[in-house]
Amino acid sequence: MDVFSLDEIANMHDSALRILEEYGIKVLLPEARKIYAAAGARVDEDSNMVFIGRGIVKAALHMAPRSIKGQAGARHRDVTLELGSLVFQAGAGAPNATDLERGRRPDSARDYTEYLKLTQYFDVFQMISPQLEPQDIPTHLRHYFTVEEQMIHSDEFPFVFSRGTPQAMDCFEMIRDFRGVSDRAFRDNPHCYTVINTNSPRTLDIPMAQGLIDFARYGQLSIVTPFTLMGAMAPITVAGSITLSHAEALSAIVLTQVTLSCAPICYGTFASNVDMKSGAPAYGTLAHFQASLAAGQLARFLGLPWHSAAGSASNLNDAQAANENQFGLWGCLMAGTTVIIHAAGWLEDRLTVSYEKLITDVEVLNMVAELCAGKQAGADEIGLASSLSEVAPGGHFFATTQKMSRYNTEFYEPIVHDYANHGTWTERDSKDA
Repeated sequence: MDVFSLDEIANMHDSALRILEEYGIKVLLPEARKIYAAAGARVDEDSNMVFIGRGIVKAALHMAPRSIKGQAGARHRDVTLELGSLVFQAGAGAPNATDLERGRRPDSARDYTEYLKLTQYFDVFQMISPQLEPQDIPTHLRHYFTVEEQMIHSDEFPFVFSRGTPQAMDCFEMIRDFRGVSDRAFRDNPHCYTVINTNSPRTLDIPMAQGLIDFARYGQLSIVTPFTLMGAMAPITVAGSITLSHAEALSAIVLTQVTLSCAPICYGTFASNVDMKSGAPAYGTLAHFQASLAAGQLARFLGLPWHSAAGSASNLNDAQAANENQFGLWGCLMAGTTVIIHAAGWLEDRLTVSYEKLITDVEVLNMVAELCAGKQAGADEIGLASSLSEVAPGGHFFATTQKMSRYNTEFYEPIVHDYANHGTWTERDSKDA
């Protein structure tokens, strides 16, 4: 689904190239500025500004892979990221967790492991998201814990934070050794990924720039996700915000490709608006939906796999949370997103993940997966011999051959939704979702 015309999308891309060439991007890491300069970009060391010519961008986009094969812990869990594929991730990055029994609390190591086990259990998630931030583990040790837990409790495609070269190298070594692959095999295909957030507007900070370089050098995947809130750190319009996001994403793509040609890189965006009454971020809004559509158009314009997000700003797993998450999700789906993060479990604008919301959102994701699986219309499905011929006019289909062979498998069986009538529901203690 498109929100802008092809001419408007081309103009947004051209405007992003002008931003990089004429206005520049601030790059705080000296090594990154040297790499940009070696590729032909103009660098002002006094201001840390980098001005990237459109020819450099064009060459980088030509090198960026159109299809990426992510190696998971089990071969049936491998992911292919390309336009037309669809991968879900759970809500992530929150410093707090909540459930109905223990309430809202700062994340702990126990919460991290529990949440990881939940996302492993539901196979509608194909990649481990950034999950939670275990506050009871010191930051300089946290990467050891999170990677070890991912290796022990999940066989999905793992996530590694970009928090400096030493930590990245530790994580690469742990994954390589746990998976039992050689250095060469590790570099040949991505065995993990990271998420790179630019500091909008037009700033690439030290850990994010270092992450792009480290992951490119070692053949691991970076997912570039500028976080542009319309009316705050981005223009108030969808077109202006996504043009800025596009420019920032292009600058990151360039850095990976001039570091290592054909390094795995995923285009991305996370754009929504702020509430004009409070200044707080809002999700699942009309602007959020439209921004996803626009980003999808630009991703298809480039031909690259891409990443977007659902999510909710609600404080409870209530109707607002369900509406926001599903509206944001459908924006991603209608935009053709390759990887959808925060597809389940997210509350409070990234401040909290809810165990219960993860499961009620999974209900919707399972239905989407069933839709994507499609339907057939062969002789067995039409059922002339096994169904229609067995029922006289005015009869019923409860006991036909076709029905008896399919009644356990034909329809999606919900994990939370209750289809019982009011009397039966009341007899079952009137449980809500």
